[in-house]
Amino acid sequence: MPLPEPVPELTSLDLLVSVSELGSISAAAGAHGITQPAASMRLRKLEQVLGIHLLERATTGSRLTPAGEATVEWATPVLHALESLLVGTSALHRSARSSLRLAASMTVAEYLVPSWLGKLAGERGGASVSLEMGNTASVAGLVADGRADLGFIEGARPPGRLSFREVLEDELVVVVGASHPWARRRRVLSPDELARTALLLREEGSGTRQVLAEALAEHGLEVVSAMELGSTTAIKAAAGAGAGPAVLSALAVADERESGALVAVPCEGLRLHRVIRAVWSGRLGPVAARLLAISAGRHPVAGQG
Repeated sequence: MPLPEPVPELTSLDLLVSVSELGSISAAAGAHGITQPAASMRLRKLEQVLGIHLLERATTGSRLTPAGEATVEWATPVLHALESLLVGTSALHRSARSSLRLAASMTVAEYLVPSWLGKLAGERGGASVSLEMGNTASVAGLVADGRADLGFIEGARPPGRLSFREVLEDELVVVVGASHPWARRRRVLSPDELARTALLLREEGSGTRQVLAEALAEHGLEVVSAMELGSTTAIKAAAGAGAGPAVLSALAVADERESGALVAVPCEGLRLHRVIRAVWSGRLGPVAARLLAISAGRHPVAGQG
């Protein structure tokens, strides 16, 4: 319930308790780092606020009245509770500064974040990091809602309502399984041919799908879906099994292309490049700022805003 007005200043109550413990206003003033006149003024203001006489003042010194002694008894547990509050919230603040709630799009989380976190752990072994993965839209939402301190997303455009920094560029490539007819074709793909082909796609909201759709839209074309799958790993497996072509991050298919499980099919006339960005809201804490610097290959930066 609301506190009744007026509310006494806690610092003045603390000063009164010190008078009781140390035996004089001058000694209490010294303990609090203020002058005796300043201490006397605070105590008079406290008496006015409470509406009671707290001290008997004389040329030989001051002593607490019975009302003052009672006030000290009631104030002492209040001040102890305040001390516990300040100690506890300070601990929470330190904990928040040494922890990081991280969110990342699937491609970034699978192929980039592990090495970044390895470097972070080498520098800040005591930092606690939690990671939530999702598509670009869900990651941006987590950061905007305050449920993640730092996010990494893919896409052609920066988010409108979040702070961001470009981390690196990524290229999308058309890939098929080794048994697919396109694996042996000599002609490059055209935008028209790719648009006429049903593709293995991520769900709506995926940064990979957004880049492909916008690249085709520049030619007045649309994406045709053969199958929608919720992860890059599932799409790679389906493409490798011959279920159809897919357009995926070059980072994500590097190992499969090297082993021959997937074959890249050249495509001309489409801008299949995207930017991977770090996004955040408000001011970055030290752990988040350091991970941002690591992701961008830079030296430590101060809290970003």
